Amino acid sequence: MTILIIGLALWYAGHFWKRALPARHAAMGDKAKGTSALILVASIVLMVIGYRSVESYDLLTYPSFLKHINNLAILFAIYFMSPGPSKGALFYKMRHPMLTGFIIWSVAHIVVNPDLASIVLFGGLTIWAVAEVIVINRAEPNWTPNPKGTIAKDGMFLGAALVLTLIIGLIHGLIGPSVFGG
Repeated sequence: MTILIIGLALWYAGHFWKRALPARHAAMGDKAKGTSALILVASIVLMVIGYRSVESYDLLTYPSFLKHINNLAILFAIYFMSPGPSKGALFYKMRHPMLTGFIIWSVAHIVVNPDLASIVLFGGLTIWAVAEVIVINRAEPNWTPNPKGTIAKDGMFLGAALVLTLIIGLIHGLIGPSVFGG
């Protein structure tokens, strides 16, 4: 569990150090982006190793139909992480669609993985995304939404999100638990 928590801590550090140490970040210039990328790659590696190494057990049971709701939530998460919300007509006024999608993704994973390691990992990532929204809103209070797009763009990106959800789900089943049943 320690490796998982260190990975989460590095994830937070990689995302927040620009605002926590702005002078240091600015002094590094373009090297700061590389440093952030290295920190984030290391955090992901540690989170994966930590998560996979923890012997965990379910803290509660959930009804089996939640797996289907989870898959629908993942479809919407992928849509929100696409350019769709900012280019379409339905969600163009949403300020943080990518972080919203990330929150949906992480909460959906908590719902179908009620073990301690999953709650620590996905709960920690959910808290990070909510904190990121708060930090951004405080740092940049004046924000102008994108111009309104078309419903056709929403449909196009939703279709792309459906295809990506299927592909990601199939790959997920090859390297981990099957998300489509079985």
